[in-house]
Parts: sequence; C-alpha cells; structure tokens
Amino acid sequence: MNFDGHSRVRTMKAAVVTGAGRIQTDTLALPTPTKNQVRIKLEGCGVCASNLGPWAGPEWMSFPTEPGSLGHEGWGFIDAIGEEVHDLDIGDRIAALSYHAYATYDIADQQAVVPLPPELAGHPFPGEPLGCAMNIFRRSQIGPGQTVAIVGIGFLGALLTQLAVAAGAHVIAISRRWFSLDVALKAGASAAIPMQDHWQIIDEVKGLTQGRFCDCAIEAVGKQWPLDLAAELTKERGRLIIAGYHQDSPRQVNMQLWNWRGLDVVNAHEREPAVYLSGMRDAVQAVLDGRMNPSPLYTHWFPLEELDTALDMTRDRPDGFLKALVRYP
Repeated sequence: MNFDGHSRVRTMKAAVVTGAGRIQTDTLALPTPTKNQVRIKLEGCGVCASNLGPWAGPEWMSFPTEPGSLGHEGWGFIDAIGEEVHDLDIGDRIAALSYHAYATYDIADQQAVVPLPPELAGHPFPGEPLGCAMNIFRRSQIGPGQTVAIVGIGFLGALLTQLAVAAGAHVIAISRRWFSLDVALKAGASAAIPMQDHWQIIDEVKGLTQGRFCDCAIEAVGKQWPLDLAAELTKERGRLIIAGYHQDSPRQVNMQLWNWRGLDVVNAHEREPAVYLSGMRDAVQAVLDGRMNPSPLYTHWFPLEELDTALDMTRDRPDGFLKALVRYP
C-alpha cells in the first residue's frame, strides 16, 4: 500500500533542458513511490558545477533532458511512502541523494535519504555537496598543526577551509577572486594568496612554511594549472588531494615531481552511494557541532523558472558568488 500525505496535490513543476543554455518548466503528474521508495516535496536544490558540461550542449548530450534531471542536491519533506519503507514517515524533513531534483517533487530510495534534525529546521541543506566536502576532508587526513593549502575557494573550498581550521590546521587559501579570499580569512585561514602568478605563489608559500611547503594541498578548481600548482605546494611525502571536477578534457601530470617528492595522491571523488550517504550524515553532525557553517556560503537564490540564470551564474562566477540554490514555494 502507498501512503500519500498530500492526496489533493496531483501535479508538479519540473525543469527540462531543451538545448544548450535553454530550459522550459513543465507541469507533470506527480510520481508515485514504489517498493522501498519515498516521494519528497522538495524545498530546494543546490546548483552543481557538474551541470555545466551538459548545460553547454556537448556532442554527447541528448536533448530534451528528463524532467528535473541534473538536479541532485535536493532537500525537503517526505510526502508519500511506498511499501516496505521503514523508519521514515510522512512529514520527515530529509536530504536525499536523488537525481531529478530540479523539480518540486522527486523520488528517492529509502536508503538514499538522510533525516534532518529539528535543530536544522528552516535551514537549507543540499546534502550531496556537503557530504562531498566531508568525504574529501576525511580522505585528506588533516590534523592539528598541519599546514594545508586549498587551491580554489569556491563553495567546496570554503567548506574545506572551515573544516580544516576546526581541526586545528593552518590554512593557506589561494583563489583568483578577492571576494573568495576574504571568505577564507573570515573562516579562519592563516593566509590568503591571489591566484595570479604561478611562481610567485610558490615562493610565497615557501616563505610562509620556512621552505617545507604543505603537509596537504587540496586542488578544488578542476583545471590544469591549479592541479600543477597544488602539486608544487605539497611537501616531500605530503598529500595531494584532487577535489576539483576534471571532466572537460584529459590532464597531464608532472610525474617527475610527484615521484621525486614521494607524494601520496588521492582522487577524492567518491562514486559509491553508501559513501556519499555516510558523508551526508557526517555533514549533519558537523553543522550541529559548528565545525561547518554553510549558511553564509549560499549567496544566490532563484525560482525554478530561473534555473538557466542560476546555471549561467555558476559558470561565470561573478564577484560575490559562491553557491546558487533553487528554491521552491
């Protein structure tokens, strides 16, 4: 038997990408959760930089997209449950790992749902990127007294700055935008360096670390130059963490440098749903503990009908921008 908490509601809104840089908003029938599934009345969804590849309309992309697809950072309330769903009830506020969340409703497996405690009521919680930050932080093995370079202070880099500072590390923030560097300093970074000149940055970090360089360098941009830079900033037997999204083209690496310094290189992109969910649960606790505070990092909000503007802004990253959220009525 399916239990529906809002039986009078029969339709939903969903964004459809119709071509490169183009969307429309369709009205559709509500989906029905089946065995082990829940339906979520979404409050909102984060806009992810991984959407930008499909948004640009590459040859491999097919249009139109499925309604709501590309959206995977949703949160909201359970509004219907399918058979054999346990420990979840209608009205529970949750974050979910679902894949059609550019819509007012979505379906998720019960195993892909993370309950949100009452202390987070009213606070947006795009679980997937927050969980991603926690998993990257875990794999970075950052501890008290370590020096950590974070190359790229966007939403992810700002979260990692907060977590590293809370762990007692000394953070050197590197970003091309003064706005982002200011965000990092307010989060407790020990130093902030504009990402302008490759060798000047290396010399400055060398001076800040008395020639030792960094115990850990996290590359959070997803481009060739920041990847090269992060490797140069990592000390001998240090840890180079690849957190940027490298899906636009192949990369070259300086294997001579990596080998000579004996670097531990970690590709921190997880693919196991269970690991994502573990990170999301850790993110809930980190927010409750005060080790992570994402709220001031949500800089721009849009209605579903303006998802195209949100995606363009995520691509162009104007001054003052860190993270866009799409919010539903």
